[in-house]
Amino acid sequence: MKLSPKRMSKPLFRESAPVRSYTGPILNPYQKYKTFLVDDFNKRCGYTNCHHIWFGGKQCFHIDHVKPKSKNPELLNDYKNLVYSCSYVNMAKGDDDNDYLDPVNDDYNLHFYRDEHGNIYPNADSPRANYMYTKLKLYLGRYQIIFMLDKLRDKMNEVKNLIESLEDGEDKTRLKLVQSDLASEFLNYLNYLEVGQ
Repeated sequence: MKLSPKRMSKPLFRESAPVRSYTGPILNPYQKYKTFLVDDFNKRCGYTNCHHIWFGGKQCFHIDHVKPKSKNPELLNDYKNLVYSCSYVNMAKGDDDNDYLDPVNDDYNLHFYRDEHGNIYPNADSPRANYMYTKLKLYLGRYQIIFMLDKLRDKMNEVKNLIESLEDGEDKTRLKLVQSDLASEFLNYLNYLEVGQ
């Protein structure tokens, strides 16, 4: 799926969209699909784009049914109806049969955006996104925190890899200082989070 172009005023909700690539036989029970969902959803919640590492990994993530299994039993084991989901969103959604945006078939970048701090917001012209924002509690600070932790981790890994690729010299020394500054920012952010708890 092609993602919408990057907007200057509203950061993208996510940079890569999930897919559903499994084409094998129908699996029963649907939990047998979990390994495929982990890969297809890039180890991220289909609804919040939060990486499962911050929730304890795949054993702590759920499998949601876009169309609830209680009201659509014929879709119980249909891979096209499954979403890799954090437990918080899955429990908030429950068996609600509203018209949810499918994380694979709908471009979430057209319906949601994040501010510079990682907070999730629905686009005003998307009634479905506005409903999901409230029902799934996408306004909760945990999603902003996870977004920021992801960004910090990515930057720290980027600098680490660059340092490892360089020969000893002035550039490597400067990058080690940048790495130290990033580590300091990471600690500052953790301290900021601790004050708010």
